[in-house]
Amino acid sequence: MLKNSWTGFALAGGCAGAVTGIFGAGGGMVLVPLLTLLTGTEEDALFPTSVSMIGPICLTTAVCTALTGGLAWREALPYMLGSGAGGALAGKWGSRIPVKWLHRTLGLLILWGGVRYLC
Repeated sequence: MLKNSWTGFALAGGCAGAVTGIFGAGGGMVLVPLLTLLTGTEEDALFPTSVSMIGPICLTTAVCTALTGGLAWREALPYMLGSGAGGALAGKWGSRIPVKWLHRTLGLLILWGGVRYLC
C-alpha cells in the first residue's frame, strides 16, 4: 500500500486507462478497487475521484482512436453528447443516491454485461 501517494494514484490511473484503451470501457470498474488497494483511501472518498478520472481516460482513448482513423464520428457524436448530458445530470444528483445502492446497481450491471459477453 502506498498510503495516499501520488504513485498509487498514478498506477491506478494507468491501469484504468489501459483497461479502457484495450476493451473500450471498464476502466472505472477497476479504478476504485485499485485506488483503495494502492493508496489506502476509503472507498466512499474515492468515488468522486474515480468519476473525475474517467473523463481524461475517455478523451485520451477517443483521440488515439480518431488519430488511427478508427472513430466513426457520425455514429459517435450523438453518443458523446448523450453521455455528456447523462454525466452532468449524474454529477449533479448522483450524490443523493446512497453508496450501498450504487454498489448494488454497479454490481448488477457488471454481472449483466459479463453474462451478455459470455453468451
